[in-house]
Amino acid sequence: MAILENIRKRTTVLILIIGMALFAFVISGVFTGNDFGGGKIGSVIAEVNGESITREDFTQKLEQAQRQFGPNFSSTQLVNRVYDQEVRSALFNQQFEKLGIDVESDQIVDFIRNTGYAQDPSFQDENGVFNPQVFKTTIADWRETNPMLYDNWLQIERSIMQSAKEQIYLNLIRAGSGATLAEGQFDYRLANDKVDMEYVRVPYTSIADSTVQVSKEEIAAYIKEHEKDFEQEKARDIRFVFFEEKPSSDDENSVRSAVTELLGNTLEYAEERDATDTILGFRETKDIAAFLDRNSDAKFDTIYKARKDLPAIVADSILTLTTGQVYGPYRDGDYFKISRVVDRKNEGSVKASHILITYEGATRANPEIKRTKEEAEEEANRLLAEAKKDDTDFPGLARDNSDGPSAPRGGDLGYFQEGIMADAFNDFCFQNPVGTIGLVETEFGFHVIKVDDKEDVVQVATLSRAIEPSEETVNTLFTEATKFEMAVTDAEAEAFADIARESSFVVRPVNKIKEMDENLPGLSSQRSIVQWAFNDDTKVGDIKRFDLTNGYAVVQLTKKFKKGVMAVEDASATALPKIRKDKKAAQIMSKASVTALEDFATNHGVTVSTATAVTRKTPTIPGAGREPFVVGKAFNLGENQASDLIKGETGVFMIKVTKKEEGAALSNFSTFANTLTTQNRNAVNNQVYNALKEGADIEDNRATFY
Repeated sequence: MAILENIRKRTTVLILIIGMALFAFVISGVFTGNDFGGGKIGSVIAEVNGESITREDFTQKLEQAQRQFGPNFSSTQLVNRVYDQEVRSALFNQQFEKLGIDVESDQIVDFIRNTGYAQDPSFQDENGVFNPQVFKTTIADWRETNPMLYDNWLQIERSIMQSAKEQIYLNLIRAGSGATLAEGQFDYRLANDKVDMEYVRVPYTSIADSTVQVSKEEIAAYIKEHEKDFEQEKARDIRFVFFEEKPSSDDENSVRSAVTELLGNTLEYAEERDATDTILGFRETKDIAAFLDRNSDAKFDTIYKARKDLPAIVADSILTLTTGQVYGPYRDGDYFKISRVVDRKNEGSVKASHILITYEGATRANPEIKRTKEEAEEEANRLLAEAKKDDTDFPGLARDNSDGPSAPRGGDLGYFQEGIMADAFNDFCFQNPVGTIGLVETEFGFHVIKVDDKEDVVQVATLSRAIEPSEETVNTLFTEATKFEMAVTDAEAEAFADIARESSFVVRPVNKIKEMDENLPGLSSQRSIVQWAFNDDTKVGDIKRFDLTNGYAVVQLTKKFKKGVMAVEDASATALPKIRKDKKAAQIMSKASVTALEDFATNHGVTVSTATAVTRKTPTIPGAGREPFVVGKAFNLGENQASDLIKGETGVFMIKVTKKEEGAALSNFSTFANTLTTQNRNAVNNQVYNALKEGADIEDNRATFY
């Protein structure tokens, strides 16, 4: 009572404290930009040139995508797919608004006419033809009687309108993407003007990399001059040790022993009757289905199986068994199995080929076939006589004459069991020996049949047990992972690999992970690890253990890469070879004061080589590789004229043109201009979008939410 009285006395104070706490919470939300405070990050998935893609709209489209694609895509794949679609729509819509591109209702009908929706019976007249008036009436009816279907159509219509506007926009660009006759002529000359030359190449590999010193300042200067080549996205490097939850050798032996014990009979004491019963094992049990229900991971499959339907590793062995015999235990993938032959049908599977001659009115006949039944029978008898000749190529005869879908395969129908084919076809195949050729009639037409092969089929009962890690194995794995995590957490960051090596654990690095990546080599889909690596609170050197579906991963963040131009250390691997190449070229060229190819070759211990029929379209020099700059120089020289030293892709060159040949004179270059026009217009779709995206200011917040 005394406590309650004290609370009553301080009611005003408590209200004030609670109010201040709530106010502080709200203010905190405002300044931190979370959902509660209505901040931008909390409600916006992305901004495209200042235009927001809201979280609410994005979520709705993501849910639609999930319903559409189901389990075929992972959550992250769907997020990325919807994001790309939304960014594309935003970029194009901004262009539509600038240019005043829009689609009227009549234009929508025209676009629908050329889509798959025109095949919807709801939009067709009594003749099965798309009818604009029927379409409009149907949509109006849905609006009144089926709001859900109408809303779904509105979403489809918006998509159609978007596609229509994109088509208009891209067509405008395509209209200006042609090629002139002069451009066609130039393209022709690039491919058909040829040059022969002698050349000397001093390869850059003739100077050892170790003799060319490159300073950090030189790398920095090179990066500054070529910043665009060294731009990078935000990325992370990690390394991990994976503790995979898999069966030990003891687990495998245990499952094998358990399966083996089920083969024989066992004795079971019944206390209520004071008697000992014999429990029949798999070898002798009479009720196979019930036995497998109790003891196997797979039920009894009563279907008879041919060789191709049995596990390849044991098919031959099982087919040699007689009824009642067993084979095993044997390993098949992640299972130990014992198979018992329950029944056998000799020659229960037939391999046959046929030539089908059908006629107008036969079941599934090609409507283009107009022959009568009598004409079909006459043709079939002619082919039968041809097929029975000793030197006849039956597959070739079938390919040339059969009306059946198996014609491209030479009439081969593969193996089949009784009851699969039409009755007359079935009876002929199973009642005649291999090699028999005959004629039968079915509802499909007349068949010239050849029995190619026969094989036995067996009914097999298989006792199967999965090989899984035992509880002891799982506990041991958990202990190992925990011990390793504790050891590396307490040690210096650099000790991760050394500690792993001491315990014979494999350290696997994964470099340049992107913020929206999902799959990690060696771990498959692990979005949680990627999110942890990009968390602002995760520092380089931090370590965390992740519980995976098939084990544990102890992960260390080893490096962070900021968006922008690479640091010198990160760019060195790319920049060093290029800087060295420039220095080697300067070194080679500074030592050469020659004007003749032979002297240049002698001075550097190389030989004079030749190249013939080189073109600018494919500027490859035999023995040197692709050298566009060197080939371009050659076309600027006259016959028998030698060049100065040229810095090429693979070495320093000196060349001498020995012959120049222009392509054959043409009166018109329209064919080449048309080809260039087609190429240019085909490239519009991707190039336009990529150009818009590259020039846009896009703020991507996906990783905040997914």
